[in-house]
Order: sequence, then structure tokens, then C-alpha cells
Amino acid sequence: MTFRILLVPGVNPDRWLRVWQQRLTDVPVELVHAQPDEAVTVLRSGGADVALVRLPAVGDDLSTIPLYTESTVVVVPKDHVFSVVEEIDAADLDDELLVVPLDDQLRWADHPGTAFAGDPVPTTADAVELVAAGVGVLVLPQSLGRLHQRRGLVARTVRDAPGSAVGLAWVTDRYDDLTEEFIGIVRGRTATSSRGRGAPAPEAAPPKPRGGASGRGGSGKSTSGKGGSGKNASGRTSPAKGSATPRARKPRPR
Repeated sequence: MTFRILLVPGVNPDRWLRVWQQRLTDVPVELVHAQPDEAVTVLRSGGADVALVRLPAVGDDLSTIPLYTESTVVVVPKDHVFSVVEEIDAADLDDELLVVPLDDQLRWADHPGTAFAGDPVPTTADAVELVAAGVGVLVLPQSLGRLHQRRGLVARTVRDAPGSAVGLAWVTDRYDDLTEEFIGIVRGRTATSSRGRGAPAPEAAPPKPRGGASGRGGSGKSTSGKGGSGKNASGRTSPAKGSATPRARKPRPR
């Protein structure tokens, strides 16, 4: 049995995979990669058990859990004025030419600046090439900025820009114990609080004692046999019950 996790570009599941490998050593994970516009289709078709996607993932047949929201960065040539600071405001983009690819994941409807009016730019990778050639700037989620990092370009955080939400999605009718286990992992549940297959088995109750002490705090019966000796309250050895007490012998005159 294999658990298949679909990933869109920029999403890194490493920390969750490490926990999975610790809890479910007998269930290997297979990573399925898909472009953002194909991810939900692949999930619905049975190509993956769950998917880490950019939200929203639309459909009444899907269940989703928001996980985190990424910051937005602007990618510019290293000699651009933005390169001398760590962060900018969205208003600083007003005078810039923005390249918006067809696979844009930011979906910034009212973005500042002027949209690139050339031929449609199919992919984010194509947009990065235009920026490297000195044609405009590109805004995108931070993880995609790292994914497409290249020499001669820098990325700077845009403080008040909308972020990109990442979430976990699955087909509701195909929910099972492995899906529940992964939900627990991404939500940070510990192994003891997990409700999935990787939850530890409950500890067995200790067996009840048979015979011997009563278990109520009182003293039990003596374990010494008949004719045996025991110690009295002073700690001295007392003769066994029924044994003769030795008499002192008088010294014989010489």
C-alpha cells in the first residue's frame, strides 16, 4: 500500500513526510507533481489520495483545510532600485511594468503598476526570463520566487500585497484512515493524540494479582513453613513453634 500526495510547484512537504515516516513505517509515500491548473483534476481522477494545493480548490466533492499563507515577493534585476532594500510597499510598484503570466498564482486583481501589454506569457518561468531580460518585474508567492531563483535576479518582500494560501485537499467520499493520519500530521497532532492509523495502541491493563497479599494495604499471611523460624519485633530470631528451647549447661568441676 502506498499513500500518494500531490504537490503543486513551490510547496515543500518535507517536515510532514519526516513525521509520516516515523509513525507509519509500513506505508511508503509517493509524491505526485502537477501544475496548479491540473492539480484538482488529477486528484479527482484518483491520481493522488490528497493534494497540497493553492487555495481556493473549488468543488462540492472536495474537502479542504487551509494550512498557511505565503508572503508575496517582487522579482527584479539585481541592479534595480528595489535591490538595495529588504522590503517594499505595494505602492512602490506604481511606476513598474508588471509581467503577469497565464499560470499566475497570486491572483492580484487590482495590482499596482502597468500590466505588460506584449504577447501572453504562458508560464512563470517565461515571465522570469522576461524580467532577466530587463522587461518589467514579476510578483509571485515567496516559494515560487525561490523555485525560480536565478543569477542576476533578486526577490524582495512586498509588505502589503495579498498572500497566497496553501491548503490540503481530498475527495470527500474517498476519506480513509490514512487521510486522517495525514490531516493530523499537517495539523500538528502528536502521536498520542492522533486518530488515524498511526495512533499508538492503548496500553494493556496490568494483570490482577492472584493469591498472596490482599492488595488493600494490610499485611499478608506469613510465608514461612511449619517449623521454620522468623524474626520478632526486636529483630531477633525467635525459635520455631514447637521446637525445644535449649537449656544452659553447667560447667563440670575439674
